Amino acid sequence: MGCGNSSLNNKKSERVLKAALVIQNWYRGYRARLRARLQYALAIFESIEYANEQSQMQLSDFFSFMLENYTQIRKDDPEFSNQLLKSTKDRQEYMGLIEIPDSYDGPRLQFPLTFTDIILLIEGFKHQKILHAYYVLEVLYETKKLLQQKPNFTHVKTYPSKGLTICGDLHGKLDDLFLIFYKNGLPSENNPYLFNGDFVDRGKNSVEVLMILLVSFLVYPKDIHLNRGNHEDFMMNMRYGFTKEILNKYKIYGKKILQTLEDVYAWIPIGAIIDNEILVIHGGISESTDLNLLHRIERNRMKSVLLPPGPGNSSELERKKRGASIMSGLITSKDSSSEQLPKHEWEQIVDILWSDPRGTKGCFPNTGRGGGCYFGPDITASVLNKYHLKKLIRSHECKPDGYEICHDGKVITIFSASNYYEDGSNRGAYIRLNYGMDPEFFQYQVTNSTCVQPLHLRVSAMESSAIRILKEKIIARKTDLIHAFQVRDHSKTGKISVTQWAFSMENILGLNLPWRTLSSHLVHIDKDGYADYLTSFQDIRIEKPVKEAQSVVIETLYRYRSDLQMIFNIIDSDCSGQISMEEFRTMWKLFSSHYNVQIGDSQIDELANTMDLNKDGSIDFNEFLKAFYVVHKYEKLKKSNIKLSHY
Repeated sequence: MGCGNSSLNNKKSERVLKAALVIQNWYRGYRARLRARLQYALAIFESIEYANEQSQMQLSDFFSFMLENYTQIRKDDPEFSNQLLKSTKDRQEYMGLIEIPDSYDGPRLQFPLTFTDIILLIEGFKHQKILHAYYVLEVLYETKKLLQQKPNFTHVKTYPSKGLTICGDLHGKLDDLFLIFYKNGLPSENNPYLFNGDFVDRGKNSVEVLMILLVSFLVYPKDIHLNRGNHEDFMMNMRYGFTKEILNKYKIYGKKILQTLEDVYAWIPIGAIIDNEILVIHGGISESTDLNLLHRIERNRMKSVLLPPGPGNSSELERKKRGASIMSGLITSKDSSSEQLPKHEWEQIVDILWSDPRGTKGCFPNTGRGGGCYFGPDITASVLNKYHLKKLIRSHECKPDGYEICHDGKVITIFSASNYYEDGSNRGAYIRLNYGMDPEFFQYQVTNSTCVQPLHLRVSAMESSAIRILKEKIIARKTDLIHAFQVRDHSKTGKISVTQWAFSMENILGLNLPWRTLSSHLVHIDKDGYADYLTSFQDIRIEKPVKEAQSVVIETLYRYRSDLQMIFNIIDSDCSGQISMEEFRTMWKLFSSHYNVQIGDSQIDELANTMDLNKDGSIDFNEFLKAFYVVHKYEKLKKSNIKLSHY
């Protein structure tokens, strides 16, 4: 009996073990599929982000083109010339005109600033208070004055008892900054911080993040260190939200804040060296990175990566200077218009602000972003060895875990904005460095939920959001895509192979994505494996602000809407929100000529007349562009269901 029971028990144990292994294998496969879906979603977000940055960098060529043409067009306009050369009031005179009303209930700073002011600022921002423009400007003026005393590279020492915390991109995410301070402590003499660029843009609280960092820097100038990122650039701010945030929060003094901010950006150090061993820069390096030259560069002459220097005679240079003040939307005195950096120095700064590491050896153009380069492990080893350094710490790239180590441990990427693309998309992280010790990494993720959602729900939400923005890219190139599909549809059946569909997508959109894998989300595939290519557009359309406009015009305006809006804001130097009909026509002709956009003058004239709603000869172009939006079919169905549920 005992032997029989033992045999039965053994068989039962085997069945249980087999069942457990089946469940375990299924679960591992399930998790692997979820992780793959997550990676595809992140790849979509990253590809579109980099494509937008590439578009932004390409604008620099257009701006050079515009400076050559637009300033020539306007050179005989006396009113324009007078406006251009008008000097600004000095600091004392201007600040004397700003009054802080008794009704103001936000933080009231006391200069010179102390630790108490940091606390006041943080508490005020936690309660959604807006810092008065007077204090914003005072902080910016004082910061500029202090930054002017700083070298291009800050040299920092750590000690066993006094380390250094390094934070990467924050991008206006105030909750992330609060969480860092909660976990790691507030800035102080005994708790130094280095913030490695990209404080602003994209997030809705860029003003608040910047003010906390700058006030902390003013209170502890020897212990709080700032590096410039590629978004500490007034031209980038025009596209990625910070300019709009300032003008919305400071309707009266916003323009003055933007003017002052441009100078502050230019004086932020471009890097740091820790314990003579660790190089900290925002982006990366290239094979031509020259740290000795970068130490000597007059960094304040680097106003924007989108205003590259160009060769030319003195009259051409003067015209570019005049144009550059138009481009910034600022009215500055002649004395403050400094000459641009020489091209080779400008390129050195672009490389350290924009470059990314890659696993492949060598150094080649950063085609993803359109600026800087991709540098391999051999380039890292060569540059670090040349300058007797051991590591490179950089930011600039969102990483799922908030940090990443590559190039045989020599390169560390740190990114401090959690949920960068979407809720749950990534963790944030910061680094603690102590002398003679390995770096420590601390991760976190801001959440409004009391409990974390299951992984499959987070992945599904991210996937839906990623597909949504990808479809918006697709609809903006509908005409071009249909033409590409039809070229491959030799039998005129309306269907092509998935491989042909994927090739057309990548060729037209220029996004390096796993299109075959994504095809099930984007196009109907029949039982024979062929893609019904017109279904790529069935769930989405561009809402036309002008019903009579041709589809190609609508698609072109929608595709270039961010570029056009930025150019409009540059021309609109008085921030009135309007430009003249003639300025619009002139700028469009320059834009379409440079970008080879095939839209006839008559169509643009007709569009301009339609945009002049009250027929006063001026255009509110920002409002016009807001009328372009993409309608998703499933969103309309969802809204309909919500409405039905109320009855």
